[in-house]
Amino acid sequence: MSLALPDKWIWDSWFAYDGSHHHMFYLHASKALGDPDRRHRNVMVGHAVSKDLKTWTVVRDALAVSDSPAFDSYTTWTGSVVQSDDGLWWMFYTGTSREDGGLVQSIGAATSKDLLVWEKLGTTPLVKADPRWYETINDPKSDSEACRDPWVFRFPNATEWHMLFTARANHGEFRERGVVGHATSTDLRKWEVRPPLSLPGQGFHELEVLQYAVVDGVPLLVFACGWKNISDQRLAKQGPKHLTYSLVVDASLEALDFTKAKPFEAHPVYAGRLVFDQKTGWNLMGFNDFVDGEFVGDVPDPFPVTANATEGLIPR
Repeated sequence: MSLALPDKWIWDSWFAYDGSHHHMFYLHASKALGDPDRRHRNVMVGHAVSKDLKTWTVVRDALAVSDSPAFDSYTTWTGSVVQSDDGLWWMFYTGTSREDGGLVQSIGAATSKDLLVWEKLGTTPLVKADPRWYETINDPKSDSEACRDPWVFRFPNATEWHMLFTARANHGEFRERGVVGHATSTDLRKWEVRPPLSLPGQGFHELEVLQYAVVDGVPLLVFACGWKNISDQRLAKQGPKHLTYSLVVDASLEALDFTKAKPFEAHPVYAGRLVFDQKTGWNLMGFNDFVDGEFVGDVPDPFPVTANATEGLIPR
């Protein structure tokens, strides 16, 4: 087992590499809560380091909630880490606020010189769902405002940063409104929210924990979705499973068609992340979700993967 904590549940994770060590940032909550469903509102961002993605040393937590009023006074949820050209590390993460009962998700950032001690940029979010394109809490059908799980990256030889995030379109059949939210920035501080990169009506209510990566020459989007958030057509074909999916995409992320997304069931972890190791190549890491009706909440060993243009993500 890669990372299992006897007194805590672990779920979503994201990774950074400093040249010698992998850094895993992960959501965790105390098992003293009793009911694992309570973990979502009683969460911290943990941090562990490893040289081989298998043996991990837990270090100080990375993030905790802010004092009210703040966009993250209730929870700090899933994010991603990048390093700017000046060497500063940036963590973009999801926040919810006690001021609105945790119904509105938005995205903020913290910075670090060493990946250990993080300083938040402030109490206001950098990215929120723009009602011109995205479903908000004001939609009569909505019980929350999805703007979470930021994945930040740059295309090769480009200066502009892109952020992909979990969002829902403000139109379309409700159970299939899931789209790839999109924002851009030139300095990582000021972000412009843009129209989504995909259309609703492609089989998913939400596309969670998005990641873009080029795996052995094949550009992919990897994401997760629980069975209650997929179309009836997918449910009939796949059954009631929480799955990680891959989608082969154009390298410019144009014309995304999630009807072609394929579940990856060879290693059935949820919220799977692609992590590159210099010795072992590409690996899929995620967390053990429900097994025989019981929530597990640990991170198994990395699973070697590659990709092809037909099947997307495949075992290696």
